[in-house]
Amino acid sequence: MLPLERPGKILCVGLNYRAHAEEQGARLPERPLLFAKWPTALIGPGDPIVLPAITSEVDYEGELGVVIGTRVKGVAAEQALAAVRGYVCANDVTARDLQRKDGRFTRAKGFNTFCPIGPWIVTDLDPADLEVRCEVNEEVRQLGRTSDMVFDVATLVSYISHIMTLLPGDIILTGTPAGVSPLADKDVVSVQIQGIGTLANRVAPLEV
Repeated sequence: MLPLERPGKILCVGLNYRAHAEEQGARLPERPLLFAKWPTALIGPGDPIVLPAITSEVDYEGELGVVIGTRVKGVAAEQALAAVRGYVCANDVTARDLQRKDGRFTRAKGFNTFCPIGPWIVTDLDPADLEVRCEVNEEVRQLGRTSDMVFDVATLVSYISHIMTLLPGDIILTGTPAGVSPLADKDVVSVQIQGIGTLANRVAPLEV
């Protein structure tokens, strides 16, 4: 079950951890690299991640998710966190082969079930230095800290709010640490963030 009654826009940030940029062979961005996922991609804890038949390389990406609580436009970084309702674990599931083929993110990251969030929204949390861990079948695959972000949460909220109005229920996925790799049928992937909890989802059989 989703921890949000009315999810809105899903704004995502690419290459926001130095080590992940290195493993992708990419230079660090000079400003936040933004893309979007869609509310139809959202699922909650325990819901299955479905692997589309059109792709053979679907990666997990454990991330800190930021849930907006108030309408905000053009906010300064110093006041940006006041617009945040709370924080969730998130998984920016990505069809990596389609991303390479398209040279764009829309299809690769937009499939149904490709944005698990949960297990709940934690409201009283400092996002500055939290451990972000992702496990597949209880094996640690990603381990980083939000202090390793190129652009911190306040900077991201401010930057995005100068582009578009952020509304209650909007979600910002803040980027993933190094260690992404493909999922397989029946894998259990869990994203654990210090102070929030564990978001676990099982990978479903391929669609036919």
